[in-house]
Amino acid sequence: MKNQTKIVTTLVVVAIVIIAIIAVIMLKDKKENNSKLGEINSSEDLVNLVEKIYEGKQELLPGVDTNTIDVTDSNMVKSFTGLENGNNLEYLVVSEPMISSQAYSLVLAKVKNGTNANEVAKTMSENVDQRKWICVTAEKLYATNSGDIVCLVMSSEEWAKPVYETFKNLAGSVGKEYEKTDEIGELPDELYSPDMMQ
Repeated sequence: MKNQTKIVTTLVVVAIVIIAIIAVIMLKDKKENNSKLGEINSSEDLVNLVEKIYEGKQELLPGVDTNTIDVTDSNMVKSFTGLENGNNLEYLVVSEPMISSQAYSLVLAKVKNGTNANEVAKTMSENVDQRKWICVTAEKLYATNSGDIVCLVMSSEEWAKPVYETFKNLAGSVGKEYEKTDEIGELPDELYSPDMMQ
């Protein structure tokens, strides 16, 4: 009888130790994935985050206008993010130049609960049009997430890189990072005129 009691006690202690170890691992994991961006409970909070990102960079960047985008407007969502719709987004904010001939776009989005923010960042990086300005191209694109906040910035290296790095510094930790370079290719033959060839 004493042996059975010892075995039961040992099993209970081992179970408690295992549960404690699992709890510590889960808390550590959660802590590592926590963003330092604070609570984002509205599109205004995302606009404020954009302003934090821009602090000290006003002279470096083009004159930009930051706007909240209606996530139910699929055309607008696709234009700015490359996503087919905003079904997985809670809030979306876009900061772009007031002069459309400058290739620059900063997109911040908060995804809905249960949505994989890093998958959204990946999809955006693969599908957004870096040549949407027609006459100019965003040569560099960077995208990632921190918690439920997705960041995508595309422009020239000199504008995009500092903005992206500031987002990462503010966030403290980010998910997988995506980077793309758009090489401007040669014009198709039909766009060359005989005069250009001389």
